[in-house]
Amino acid sequence: TALAEEYFEKEDPSGGMMIADFVFVRPFGLAATAIGSIFYVVSLPFSLLGENPGEAGIALVKEPAAYTFKRPLGEFPERDL
Repeated sequence: TALAEEYFEKEDPSGGMMIADFVFVRPFGLAATAIGSIFYVVSLPFSLLGENPGEAGIALVKEPAAYTFKRPLGEFPERDL
């Protein structure tokens, strides 16, 4: 199957979107990364018992950090519903 990206060019984010991302969204991502890190450490003994510390680390730390620090400024990934 073909992806929509093949048919439609992606628009560059506007300056307003970049500012909104920097001022409003990134701080929430930073907070989510910090809070996720705390919960990861607290839940680590249980994750080790359940043999899934890697999955917990990805969900609680890696994904919020990637959303905050690796995503281009002003670009928001589309979610499949």
